Amino acid sequence: MKIDNVLKAYASHRYAILFYSLLATLAAVPLLVALGYDAKLLEIFLALSLLAGALGFETGWRKRVFLVLTVAALMAHFALPQRFLGVMPAMPTFWTVIALLSAASALRFALRSTRIDAEHIYAALSAYLLAGVFFGVLYSGVEHVWPGSFNIAGAKGEFPLFDAIYFSFVTLATLGYGDLLPVSEVARGLAIVEAVSGQLFLAVMIARLVSSRAQTAGGRER
Repeated sequence: MKIDNVLKAYASHRYAILFYSLLATLAAVPLLVALGYDAKLLEIFLALSLLAGALGFETGWRKRVFLVLTVAALMAHFALPQRFLGVMPAMPTFWTVIALLSAASALRFALRSTRIDAEHIYAALSAYLLAGVFFGVLYSGVEHVWPGSFNIAGAKGEFPLFDAIYFSFVTLATLGYGDLLPVSEVARGLAIVEAVSGQLFLAVMIARLVSSRAQTAGGRER
């Protein structure tokens, strides 16, 4: 019974938990860099966020299949020897696909309800953060496959996962600082997709919230 109560409590607040786990991941990035930790610990944070996103997926057999694929991808990444991971450039892409599917599920949850509550807002925010974090993972994979795809501070060099996530959110928010630049066609194409998607997301969500607010106010007046 206690386990059932915990599962029900998690189900009713799953997107709030996901949102705060993603925020914790983003807060951990500069802290880990300052403390001199390598990317492995950040990958653990990302894996936990990815698992939380998979748990928020829609119910039914799709959720079970999605969870199995997510756990299998995480186990393959952390359990296989490094020499095998070196020949698995598709792993960051697979992580990104899982994350974007989680983001799509969260966005669907946020948009399909006629009444917006806190959990729906958390779902929309989580979708935005998921896209930003795991586009960064994808950028890191692109640099691994095509070295020199990104120009860092005016010179081509290493492109750590920390920098990839930073570049992703700069692109998602269309800030354009210019300290990290996409050089290859693939990197530029992904940056365009992320920037446009980020702007469309904000436009759609604002329109959705305003519409929901207007419908709620109209219902009260009647």
